[in-house]
Amino acid sequence: MNRTEFRDSLLRVMERKVHWSDPAVEHGQLPPDRLHILLEQEYATWVRDYGIFLGRAYTQCPLPKVRRELAESLYEEETGKISGSGPHAQLFLEIPRGLGMNVDRFRHPQLLPQAAAYRAVLDEATGEKGWAVASAVTTLFLEGSRHERWVIEPGQEKPPVPRPHHHPLVKHYGLPVGCLALERAQRAVNSAHRKAAWHLMLDFVDERERPAVLTWMGHVLHAWIHYRDELAGQCGLVTGHVRAAG
Repeated sequence: MNRTEFRDSLLRVMERKVHWSDPAVEHGQLPPDRLHILLEQEYATWVRDYGIFLGRAYTQCPLPKVRRELAESLYEEETGKISGSGPHAQLFLEIPRGLGMNVDRFRHPQLLPQAAAYRAVLDEATGEKGWAVASAVTTLFLEGSRHERWVIEPGQEKPPVPRPHHHPLVKHYGLPVGCLALERAQRAVNSAHRKAAWHLMLDFVDERERPAVLTWMGHVLHAWIHYRDELAGQCGLVTGHVRAAG
């Protein structure tokens, strides 16, 4: 598998990172009293421990240049000092706090069955399969989106970023703009992080490791889709519509 084939295969995985329930929050269709379920599950499956996943990639990597890139991402994730913010997991908690939720429930949230299965795949992929798989799953899949082509293909339009007052949680759910600290931190480093992630994948992953990277990206995507299906149902959505109460 050559570099171009590897790149295109990774892009195809990322372009499938889209779920029918995505518009629900974007358009304010998710019942406010179930929004906490979405936030708790996202926090527990990966947001809280994203730094741990990055650290696993770092400790498995024998390449100094790659370790430096991973170390920079890890430093930002755990401290927020590159973006001038704070630890990203703590910034995330400003969202439920701003929505008036009991933040104590985020200390030990109970994972839904498919969320637990998704988390198990993330742990296996980042913990046992080498730095290339761990980096791909972490810096590409978890941190990336379906809009990755703009990063590596000249002329591709960068996806628009809504202004803070137009953010769905602000517009539809009353989140104070000041609670979007994580959004601001991510915006400050996003372009550099996206380019670094693709640089590591395309310029440092050995050709022999590429099939394993794609295999595990597929496993993670599959687990993510099942997780999001279950999460949508728990949040009162059925095939893109709000489920009637009771």
